[in-house]
Amino acid sequence: MLDRKNIIAALLATCLLTLSPAALRAGVPTEQVRQTADQVLSVLQDSRLKSADKQKERREQIRQIIGSRFDFGEMAKRSLGSNWQKGNNDEQRQFVQLFTELLEKSYSDQIESYDGEKIVYGRENINQDQADVDTKIVTKKGEQISVNYKLRSAGNDWKVYDVVIENISLVNNFRSQFNRVLANASFAELLKKLQSKSVEIKPVRS
Repeated sequence: MLDRKNIIAALLATCLLTLSPAALRAGVPTEQVRQTADQVLSVLQDSRLKSADKQKERREQIRQIIGSRFDFGEMAKRSLGSNWQKGNNDEQRQFVQLFTELLEKSYSDQIESYDGEKIVYGRENINQDQADVDTKIVTKKGEQISVNYKLRSAGNDWKVYDVVIENISLVNNFRSQFNRVLANASFAELLKKLQSKSVEIKPVRS
């Protein structure tokens, strides 16, 4: 079972890991993921940004890089499923913003703890405007974590809209939590819970 730390670490693993040579031979979705990883690693390894007083600048650069690859708006919408329609336009915009902030806060707390984990790329499948990229994270202890990235085409880019970690979907994880809240609360009350940070990433049993 994945705990909160492992879920976030796996979500962002692509942005932190030493990529295998196979990635260089992969198709466009994997190649774009590799480019994102290179950019994040460049920030993490920049000696000018390593000091504590540069943390805010460092994290902002990483936030922008990851935000260009992950479609947090689509992830937010999918995490609500049919409940998305319960919010008006303004509430939907607020939800996307709060959902994005929740993920950004979580990965900001974890992303700088990179400790030499490696990634092995497997199957890449493209079906029209959808793609899957299978990977395995290998820790220093030799433990393997399967991570599947689901992407959709957005012009010339491929955007991540879900991450499946050891057969647990991040989007479905959130949906289960949001469904429980919305079963007895309004959309506005869900927003209040997100604003108060009372909704967190928790493990969901498969």
